[in-house]
Amino acid sequence: MDQSTAHHLPPRIKRIWGYSALGNLLVLLVISGLLWLAYHFWNWPLWLSIGGLMLTLLEPGIELGLIPYRYRFTRYQISDLAVDMQAGFIFQERIAIPIARVQNVTLSAGPLLQWQHLTKVTVATASTSHSIDGLELADAERLREQIMRLAQEARHDQA
Repeated sequence: MDQSTAHHLPPRIKRIWGYSALGNLLVLLVISGLLWLAYHFWNWPLWLSIGGLMLTLLEPGIELGLIPYRYRFTRYQISDLAVDMQAGFIFQERIAIPIARVQNVTLSAGPLLQWQHLTKVTVATASTSHSIDGLELADAERLREQIMRLAQEARHDQA
């Protein structure tokens, strides 16, 4: 992937990732509370409650701490041959989806993405799908049209 032409996600995605981490914290707090009640009322092992509490404190903290890293190293690029996606630096993941294999491009947005006026773009092939999280709606629609046009041209050229 050419770093000079690769696109980054909009900065507002960091807020979405932060709220997602806080949502995970709330879920883990409920689970920890249930484990404590199970220990207190039904004599479940104490280590389950302690482990649940440790997980509750560690997981969202790590997730929040990794947001700048995640944002800095997440990119995508569209060429005539492929949709390229890259994430990570230490644990790097690079995906190239050949344009000729693209079957569908879907735009979707849950409540948090809608609140920030962002959309998730999912590129599907016959065997798998990959997503670009949180693009501006206008950019996502342009991207969808571009990928589908390139895919249609690639299939037409092969015929």
